[in-house]
Amino acid sequence: MPTKPVRVASVNVNGIRAAFRRGMGDWLAARDVDILALQEVRASTDDLTGLLGEEWDVLHDPATAKGRAGVALASRRPARIHRVALGPDEFDSAGRWLEADYDFDGSSITVVSTYVHSGEADTPKQVEKYRFLDAMEERLPRLAAHAEHAVVVGDLNVGHRTLDIRNWKGNRKKAGFLPEERAYFDRFVGSEEDADYNAGAGLGWVDVGRRHHGEVEGPYSWWSWRGKAFDNDSGWRIDYHLATGPLAASVVDYSVDRAAAYDERWSDHAPVVVDYAI
Repeated sequence: MPTKPVRVASVNVNGIRAAFRRGMGDWLAARDVDILALQEVRASTDDLTGLLGEEWDVLHDPATAKGRAGVALASRRPARIHRVALGPDEFDSAGRWLEADYDFDGSSITVVSTYVHSGEADTPKQVEKYRFLDAMEERLPRLAAHAEHAVVVGDLNVGHRTLDIRNWKGNRKKAGFLPEERAYFDRFVGSEEDADYNAGAGLGWVDVGRRHHGEVEGPYSWWSWRGKAFDNDSGWRIDYHLATGPLAASVVDYSVDRAAAYDERWSDHAPVVVDYAI
């Protein structure tokens, strides 16, 4: 058994170089993270490894378009194997899906860092988002078959339920809260009509954040830079840990590292940090 739980942190950094200029390094140094999943890296691998330092083993899948998207996994020990392919061969998922297997004292965990498209209702951007969610829905059962302890983390750009968005009424026709998008999450983890939708009534995956916090608003993980959204906690819960049932059962702590004040933020997203006692 590991001497301590495996701590997995996920955050959309909104550009890793800008995040470090604003103070991400101080957060990381104090947080004792074992596996760090990043989205919207928007930098080269050299930039990423230079900022994180030599103590981190870094896997990076940049986007096809330079300066866009980009996902990464950094860990205190090397990954045993990693994979980046998602969906059919002609589907460009570069910079949006990165899997890796890690060993911890005889136990193993598979971690996926993913960045789902933001989309835009009634445009080709939304079609591309649905293509990605289709590929994700196809991959999840195979991932669960591959590893008993697996977790998909990252900016999934969908608020599943009304509890996940403060102003849900004003966003019913906007990307991120469209019925068609939310239906994917019903299939991933089960729907509100299920007796226990957080137990994995759909494909068997568990929304760790909702299970841990229960029927409460939030806790949100993204707030617009504009206006008073952060100060008023008018946010969205769009950063997830979706875990297999056995891994979800091992959770001993879950937190959203919300900055103490607006001027202390180093991204428009807050890190989601979970301890897994595997």
